[in-house]
Amino acid sequence: MENLLNFNSNSSIMQKRIHLIGIGGSGMYPLAQILHGKGVRLTGSDNNPTDTVEAVRKMGIKVFMSHSPDNVTGADLVVRSAAIKDDNPEIVAARDQGITVIERADLLGAITRHYDKAICVSGTHGKTTVSSMLTYIFMSQNDRTSADISAVIGGKLKILDGGSGRMGASDVMICEACEYADTFLKLEPNISLILNINCDHLEYFKTMENLRLSFTKFCNLTKDVLVVNGDDENTVLAVNDSDFSGRIITFGRKESNDYFPKNINGREFDLFGGGDFVASIKLNIPGEHNILNATAACATATAAGVDTKSLVKGLESFTGAGRRFETLGCINGVTVVDDYAHHPAEITATLNAAKSMGWSRIWAVHQPFTYSRTKSMLDEFAKSLSIADKVTLTEIMGGREIDNGDIFAEDLAKITKNCNWFGDFCDVCDYVVENSRPGDLIITLGCGDVNKISQMIVKNLKNF
Repeated sequence: MENLLNFNSNSSIMQKRIHLIGIGGSGMYPLAQILHGKGVRLTGSDNNPTDTVEAVRKMGIKVFMSHSPDNVTGADLVVRSAAIKDDNPEIVAARDQGITVIERADLLGAITRHYDKAICVSGTHGKTTVSSMLTYIFMSQNDRTSADISAVIGGKLKILDGGSGRMGASDVMICEACEYADTFLKLEPNISLILNINCDHLEYFKTMENLRLSFTKFCNLTKDVLVVNGDDENTVLAVNDSDFSGRIITFGRKESNDYFPKNINGREFDLFGGGDFVASIKLNIPGEHNILNATAACATATAAGVDTKSLVKGLESFTGAGRRFETLGCINGVTVVDDYAHHPAEITATLNAAKSMGWSRIWAVHQPFTYSRTKSMLDEFAKSLSIADKVTLTEIMGGREIDNGDIFAEDLAKITKNCNWFGDFCDVCDYVVENSRPGDLIITLGCGDVNKISQMIVKNLKNF
């Protein structure tokens, strides 16, 4: 595999073909952008004809709209996400033909090894936002060579021409490091950022102790610098249990941290580092959680040698990542926003931010994701969603899980304030549109395809 991905030599990689299963997914798409930018010959497959798939095709990459054994014929390497099962016809065919099959995390790890400053952003929440902030900060540097970074982001960014990946010529790469199924343990970070460690993915980790241990292993993989949330107990425990002997930088709300925000006024705050004033910063995105995200981004960028002016310029030009409090329209006085929040802590932060912005009513339209998470955190979901004035649920999206019939969206609806649920996206859309009024904010929440509802709502509001 390493020979196939040896971008820094005159190897035969340009004559090889790599096939990406699920090429339109948020994790695979940015890797396709980087590999394509390096001149690698790619093909891909997907089941859903999305805007991302169309963007991949416009890059000149052939995409098959099905999973078929014929798609991998002639490939030298096949890349799958963790969600692609062993019985997938392309996986079966590749193995029958002796084609090497690896997971997306292996490919991303191989790519990080080609950079001297691989900055890997981890944590249960906030990875995409902070990775996006870092991308804006680095690309705001006056030195065009330094600003020419590579990036693998979980959301689409304007600065990346609407994409989520970028291949640059500098030695800097920014990427998200996801803990699910220990995938971030395939990476080779020079600088690691840990935003937080909260209870999640217990269908895989089983216990918080196992989850925390995974982050400890991630610390041990880090070569140079750890930037960590000094206010987060689980993060501190994970770091203290590690063998990391390099530089550790802390950030948080408490002034005992190396970096902290002060004099917070709405979206404005003063950044302090090492006890000294660094800069006054004004964000374009709401929520105190994003002030902490910005603080983490500044601490990380500074550790990588970025100057203060670029911190300010980058953050003040950042207007958010795709599906992160993304405004889709304001129609007849009703504002429609889409957000990726799918964990109670994320939903709480997003809805509290929305509450501070002055709308008359807030509608939370939520698609629960995975049966295990919904069941194990049912009360937490009800509490977080109840922050909204009106709540509408879809059926649970199982994702990688099988429905064994022991948890339903109706169970969550029964214990959530002002909540109802519908089995069909059209019914959700019709109910929300018919009952909304000027001054309302409608926000779709979830990591599945609930954003389709927000698009439907925008369209129907225009015709209502």
